[in-house]
Amino acid sequence: MDENRRNKRNLVMFPLGTLGRDMMYALFNSFLLTYIMFTRTLTAAQLSAITFIMVAARLFDAFNDPIMGNIIERTRTKYGKFKPWLVIGILFSCAVIYAAFNSSFQGWSFIVFFGIIYLLYSIAYTMHDISYWGMIASLTSNADMRNRLTSLATLCAGVGGTLAGLLIPLLTTGNFALGGNAQTAYGRLALIFCIIGPAFLCFTIFGVQEKRGTKAEKVPPVSYRKILTTITNNKELLWISVIFLIQQIGNNVVVSGIGSTYIYFAYGYEGGLYSIFSTVGVLATAFMMIFYPAISRKVKRKKLMSIAMIISAFGYAVMLITGLFIKTSTPQFAVLTICYMMANFGQYTFYLVMMISIINTVEYNEYLFNERDEAIISSLRPFLTKMAAALVIALTSLTYILFGVTDITNRISFFENNATQGLITEEAKLSGIADVIKTVSVGQTTGLFITMTCLPFALMLTAYLLYQKKYTLDEDKYEQIVRFLSEKKEGLA
Repeated sequence: MDENRRNKRNLVMFPLGTLGRDMMYALFNSFLLTYIMFTRTLTAAQLSAITFIMVAARLFDAFNDPIMGNIIERTRTKYGKFKPWLVIGILFSCAVIYAAFNSSFQGWSFIVFFGIIYLLYSIAYTMHDISYWGMIASLTSNADMRNRLTSLATLCAGVGGTLAGLLIPLLTTGNFALGGNAQTAYGRLALIFCIIGPAFLCFTIFGVQEKRGTKAEKVPPVSYRKILTTITNNKELLWISVIFLIQQIGNNVVVSGIGSTYIYFAYGYEGGLYSIFSTVGVLATAFMMIFYPAISRKVKRKKLMSIAMIISAFGYAVMLITGLFIKTSTPQFAVLTICYMMANFGQYTFYLVMMISIINTVEYNEYLFNERDEAIISSLRPFLTKMAAALVIALTSLTYILFGVTDITNRISFFENNATQGLITEEAKLSGIADVIKTVSVGQTTGLFITMTCLPFALMLTAYLLYQKKYTLDEDKYEQIVRFLSEKKEGLA
């Protein structure tokens, strides 16, 4: 197959591979804590134990990334180094995710089971996630083709995550819950997603053709000291790492479970409402995903961030005013949803800008030390994302404990579990939960609401101010460095 045909084929087959993977990812990472809260009866000690397990596993996962990457880099098979780990990782992940949502354990036995499952998931998902994204470099050496592959794969990942975000609340909560209760619904969705995930990944496994070449030199061992010195010695990389971590914490507060719990408490136990809220919220990110390359050619990053900050500030401000002072449910929900979309637009713009800003420190590192350290710098994004996720989990659990959310969710779990066992009808379950929702205090809903609006805005504003002041590697300086490096290689500098 000639290179042109291979590139065209890869542009279709590679991006499709991640659509199902990201549905699985959304189910486990965005809805697992919600599933637990609404299907298990938890004490404060048990919720604290779950929080500790999730934080510890995310931290382990973050530090495991370079190790797994090194293992994949050393793999030599007739199928290449990536595809074997794609197969092993996706099948392992399916087994773990299915088990996670189809158990009947309660109490401390569930905590032990959860600890094992969460650790296994951290290992399993890393196998195929690093393999998938790492494969891009082996598909083409053309910069434009790499950008197109990355853009299309990101778009398919977004589609998968959005579909999951739409379907999961709708089909697990309220009148449309599969099987009439949350436990059965989550179990069935886990099975469906665990079929869809490998099915879509087959496009990549069987349809993508790599440029394979076994390197003669040994792969250097993982060195955490080297990672640390690379970050600390590169001022621009150090600051953008701190800024990215702060922004990612704020960006993920709503989807951590706080957003869905607030919607259920404030507007009723109907998953369709949160589906609308979350789906509309990501529409603006789809716009930026498609048009960011064209926008970035006309608007410089710091100016674009200022525009995004204004849009997000307006969205968060109107959200806060509406949520606190407008008492009519339907207009309030509509305004909140539109304003959340505006806030999300700014957050995602920040994410894209910071991604580019991290990548650009490769040339700056070469300029300073004659070493590009691409592998180390490119591994920072997943590392920092997982660090942020760990901190968000801790913040979410602390919020639940602080505002007594478990008192409400435990009573909802009682009705869900009785419906699972067939002890009550679906109508009785919904009626009982509706009565529980009526007991939610104004302080509880207000506490959740302020957390999901003020905290993300404060962290976003902090990230914005730090970026404007501390990150100096703008477009002009970057072009100067690239020009200098090019001239140096040609012997002109």
